Amino acid sequence: MKSTIRNRQYLLIDIVLLALAAYLSYVLRLDGTNLNRHWPNFAIFTVTALVITPVIFRWTGVYSRYWRYASIDELRLLTVAMTASVIATSCISISVAKLGALQQPIPRSVPFIFLLLALAATAGPRLAVRLTANPHREKPEKTPLLNVIVMGAGDAGSMIVRELQKNTHLGMTVIGLLDDDRTKYGKYIYGVPVLGSRQMISQLATERSIGQVIIAMPTAPGKTIREIVEICEQAGVQARTIPGVFELLGGTVSVNQLRNVQIEDLLRREPVSSDSDALSELIRGKRVLITGGGGSIGSELCRQILRHGPSDLVVLGHGENSIFEIYGELRRQKYREGEQSSDIAFAFVHTVIADIRFADRVRAVFEEYRPEIVFHTAAHKHVPLMEANPGEAITNNIVGTRNLLNAALAVGVEQFVMISSDKAVNPTSIMGVTKRAAELLVHQAARISGKRYVAVRFGNVLGSRGSVIHTFRQQIAEGGPITITHPEMKRYFMTIPEAVQLVLQAAVLGKGSEVFLLDMGEPVKIVDLARDLIELSGLEVGRDIDIIHTGLRPGEKLFEELFTPGESYQRTRHEKIFVASSVNNGAEWVAMEHYWSCLDEAVDVLAEAACRNDRSELAPMLKLLVPEFQPSEIEFSLQPFPVGQVLQTTGNKVSYASAD
Repeated sequence: MKSTIRNRQYLLIDIVLLALAAYLSYVLRLDGTNLNRHWPNFAIFTVTALVITPVIFRWTGVYSRYWRYASIDELRLLTVAMTASVIATSCISISVAKLGALQQPIPRSVPFIFLLLALAATAGPRLAVRLTANPHREKPEKTPLLNVIVMGAGDAGSMIVRELQKNTHLGMTVIGLLDDDRTKYGKYIYGVPVLGSRQMISQLATERSIGQVIIAMPTAPGKTIREIVEICEQAGVQARTIPGVFELLGGTVSVNQLRNVQIEDLLRREPVSSDSDALSELIRGKRVLITGGGGSIGSELCRQILRHGPSDLVVLGHGENSIFEIYGELRRQKYREGEQSSDIAFAFVHTVIADIRFADRVRAVFEEYRPEIVFHTAAHKHVPLMEANPGEAITNNIVGTRNLLNAALAVGVEQFVMISSDKAVNPTSIMGVTKRAAELLVHQAARISGKRYVAVRFGNVLGSRGSVIHTFRQQIAEGGPITITHPEMKRYFMTIPEAVQLVLQAAVLGKGSEVFLLDMGEPVKIVDLARDLIELSGLEVGRDIDIIHTGLRPGEKLFEELFTPGESYQRTRHEKIFVASSVNNGAEWVAMEHYWSCLDEAVDVLAEAACRNDRSELAPMLKLLVPEFQPSEIEFSLQPFPVGQVLQTTGNKVSYASAD
C-alpha cells in the first residue's frame, strides 16, 4: 500500500468502508433475517453516518494528520472522533425515524456494533500506511553497522531505540539495553532485550564488538554519568548522551539530540520538582520585562517565560546583536510551539535597546510598556575586569539597578526579581560588593512599596559567556596549558536552564524583601573540573595537556560563602530553594533604620565618584555601603553612617560632617 495516500483518498476509502460497516452491523444484529423490513431505517442510518463522519473527522483534525508517522495520539484521536460520530449519527437517525413514523425502529444494539466495525474500517487503512512506511528503504546494503548499547531502559531509552530503528541510514544497530533496575532484566523493548546493569559494558564491548554506549538517562545525576563514562573509557567504548531534563524541558528525545558527554553532564544534579501551574498563574497574561535579555541567563528566561504565555514579553538589552539573535529565536519558538498553545501564539515580543544607567531612558521604557513583572539580569559580572574598571561596575550594577527600581515603583510594577550572585556574600571583589549593594536597594524598594521585590543568589553558571569552561576549552584547543589560579579553589556550579527554572520558582515564592538562595549542591574544585574536561576531550593530563597554577587574582576568593553575617536561612516549600533574612539584634548595621534613610545619599555620592573611576575614593565608599566588604590594600576607618550627617571624602578615607 502506498504511504502517500492523500486526504481525499482517505475520504473515499472511509465512505466505502463505513457503508460496508453499517451493512454488516445490521446483518450481525438481525442474523441475516428480516433485513428487508429494516431497509428504511438502514438507509437513514447509513446516509447519516456517511455525512456526519467526514464532517467530524475534518473538524477534529483526523484528515490533517500525516498517518505515515501515526502514533498512539493519532489512534486516540481517531477513536474519539469515531465515537462522537456514532453518537451524533444515532441521535439524528433515531430522531428522523421517529418523525417518519417507521414501522421498524433502528435496533438499539446497531450503533454499538457499528462503532467497533467503523473503528476497524477507518483505522485499518491508516495503520497499514504506518506499518508499510519506510523512509529509508533505499539505504545501501553495504553500509557498515555500528553495534550500540543504550544505557537506560526508561522512556528516554525506549524512544532512542525506536528512533534508531526508524533511522536505519545512521548505520547503528541496538544490541541491547542496560539498566540498574533488576526488574527489567530479560524484558524486551521494541524487540531489543534488557541485558543487565552498567557493569556489563566491558563484557559486551568484547563479546559483541560494541562501538558506542548511548546514555539515555536525562534525570540521572552527574555522579552516575561520571561512573558510566569511566566504565566506557576503561572498555575503550565511546560514550554519547542526550541532554539532561532541564535542557529537554519536556521536549521529545530523538537521535538529533545525541551528543558527546560534556562537562555539564558530569556536574548534573537530580532534577527537582517544578510547580508549572504556579508559574503559569504568575506569568500567564502578564506584561513581563527582562533586562539583559540577550545574555546567557536573560535569554533563557525569555525562552522559559514565553512557554507560560505572557501577554507581552519585553526584551531589554544594551547589545543590539544579542537582542537581535534572541528576538529571532523567540519568533521561531512562537511559531513552533504556538500550534500547541494559544497562550504562546498570542504573546507579543518587544525588543528594546537601552542602557539601564540612563534613568530617563529607563523611565520612558517602563511608562511605554507598563510591565507587571520585571526580571533584572543585566550586570557586569567579570571579576578581574571589574577590579580594573570599578566605575563601570558601580554605574551599571548599582546605579542601573536603582534606576530600574525607581521606574518600577513609578509605574506600579507588582513583582521585581533581581539576579544576584554568591559573590555578594562577604565580598572581596568590586563585582561582588556592587551586587550586594544592589540587593540592599531591592530591599529598600520592597520596604517602601510593600511589593514583591526580591533577589536571587546563585553561583557560576556553566555555559554562560563568562564561564571558566569556555576558557578551558580554548586552552585545550590551543594545546594547553590550562591555567588555574589556585589548586584549592572551589566554586558552586549550575547549568543555565537549571538556574532559570529555580529563579522562576523563587519568583513564585517571593513576598518582598527576601534574598533567595538556590541549592547548588557541593562546591567543585576548579582543578577537578579542568581534569574532567581534558579527559572528556580524549586527552591525558600531564601527557597532552598540563595544568599550571598562576596565583589568585585581585578580588578572588578560594571559596564562595552562601550567607552574609547576621543572616539566618531556612528552606522554603520548594526543596531546592532557601530564603535568607537579616537578624535584627540591634548590632547589625545593615538592619538599622537610619541606614535605609541614608542609602540613596550614599549611592548618589558613589555615582559621582564612579564617573571619575577613582579607586581610592570608590573602595572606602563601597565599604561604607557594605561594611563586610574586604578589598585588599585599602585603608578603612569607618563607623556606621550617622543620622543627620553627610559624606566627606579625602583620598582613600571617608569621614562625616554635619548636614548643616
